[in-house]
Parts: sequence; structure tokens; C-alpha cells
Amino acid sequence: MRNYLLMGTSGCHLCDQAAELIVATMDPQIHQVEEVDIAFEDGLMNKYAIRIPVLVDERSGAELGWPFDQHQLQKFISKVAISK
Repeated sequence: MRNYLLMGTSGCHLCDQAAELIVATMDPQIHQVEEVDIAFEDGLMNKYAIRIPVLVDERSGAELGWPFDQHQLQKFISKVAISK
């Protein structure tokens, strides 16, 4: 199973759009996505505040920043799948 973090915050309509796209695209039997509210950690706020939503591959640290579409998301998933 590959683990990802979706960096965002409550009330962010772009984060909601990204989450919907992720649910529609990613296979939950292969990919696990945890939504992280950056508002509760200063370090995450400093890093992601003006960039959210951002999908982060936990294993490689690779990031896919918004805006992204289904094709870009699939390309990102394929790219990180071959990384260690």
C-alpha cells in the first residue's frame, strides 16, 4: 500500500475539489490518502499555506501541487510508484 498526505485545511474549496478528484482516481486498495489540516501545525502552515492543496507521497516526499487534473494525478502516481 502506498501512503499519501493531502495537505489542506477546513473550508478550502480547492482542497475539496482535490479530494473529490483523488477519490475518483486513486484505487483505495493500492493507495491510502490521509487528509492533513495544516492549520494545526506552524511548520505545515509555513510550508503549505499559499500552496494548498498539495498531495505528498510519504515514501519519497514527492509533491503534486494544485492545480492538477486526473491525467496529472495519474502521471504523479505512476512516477512515485517506481521510486523507492
